[in-house]
Amino acid sequence: MAYSQSGASSISLLFGFFVVWQASLSFFAVADEVEAGGSNLCGADLSTFLPPPYSNMSNMICSPVWNTFSVRYTQNKDNVLTIILSAVYTTGWVGIGFSRDGMMVGSSAIVGWFNKQGHARIKQYYLQGTKTTQVIPDKGELPLTKIPSAVALHGATMYMAFQIKPEDRLTHQPILLAFGSGYPVHNHLTHHDDKTTILFDFSAGSVSTGSNGVVELKKNHGILGIVGWGLFLPCGAIVARYFRHKDPLWFYLHISIQFVGFIFGLATVVAGTQLYNKIHAHVRTHRGIGIFVLTLSILQVMAFFLRPNHEAKTRKYWNWYHHWVGRIALFLGALNIVLGIQIGNAGNSWKISYGFLLGAVLISVFALEALLFMRKSEKLNENPAFQMNPVM
Repeated sequence: MAYSQSGASSISLLFGFFVVWQASLSFFAVADEVEAGGSNLCGADLSTFLPPPYSNMSNMICSPVWNTFSVRYTQNKDNVLTIILSAVYTTGWVGIGFSRDGMMVGSSAIVGWFNKQGHARIKQYYLQGTKTTQVIPDKGELPLTKIPSAVALHGATMYMAFQIKPEDRLTHQPILLAFGSGYPVHNHLTHHDDKTTILFDFSAGSVSTGSNGVVELKKNHGILGIVGWGLFLPCGAIVARYFRHKDPLWFYLHISIQFVGFIFGLATVVAGTQLYNKIHAHVRTHRGIGIFVLTLSILQVMAFFLRPNHEAKTRKYWNWYHHWVGRIALFLGALNIVLGIQIGNAGNSWKISYGFLLGAVLISVFALEALLFMRKSEKLNENPAFQMNPVM
């Protein structure tokens, strides 16, 4: 009975440690109406504070995109795209990035700020990696024109203006938006306070339908993967290995938990496929492992229906296959969760949460494995393999 309670408490510990949360920071405690006279962010007269040619651009389309961020733009017949990004500003920096796949790594960004002395700064950065040291100033792939970029502060709003000339006319473009409250040091950015990814339609001047759901879809994809491959499927495997003395309860618990885990895993792949169709992210390793793990899961489900009887000669081979394919799938599933958190730049809350969950699983396995070893040792002592005949 003591062994059963220990095992049950270990499994309940897994559920207790599973907390996936994500803090949302407000941009700054400033009202949306920041212009004199109560006009909104799209109603400012740019000619009063921006230099030419940005101050006299005609037919600019303005669209609020996120928090206090708004994008003004115009694109001429030569594919010259003029962009003015505005956002409420007090300290730190504001940035807009252009991505091929909606991911941070490999993107190029325009970042503006005012230093502590009040001097304006605007630079292009190449986002080589997710660390601040990998955000390289004065690098990037944006084809800037010879018109100098500009940054201005008007009231409580900062405006960044720049021109690019891509080879092809921009239509649907993944855009990264971010801000940080810390001042850049020697042009090196501090870590962002908040960020988002949108899919902006430069042909219609709006955020495309469903594009605001890209971040939410990424979050759901991650949560489904952690619940399925980080929680249910490991729990089902733990039940099968360490609770066989509770026959036939262990069997029904095992197949029930694994079925739920399989559904979550399948939903993870479906969400990942939808995400790929939206942003076409080049994450071949992550996608490849995910598809391979799903294939192993399907094979495990099929193996259940093809399970031979205990007396069959092929049963030991089936057991070997079922155990090792399951272990490989669980290992690859955990590896892919870590890889997904890293690729998605999910943040410390995700890393800490999954770290707790993975640690709880490993500690439970070590503890239950030790108990199982002790239990087998006791049985061997009670029933020795052979006995010495007493000397007559």
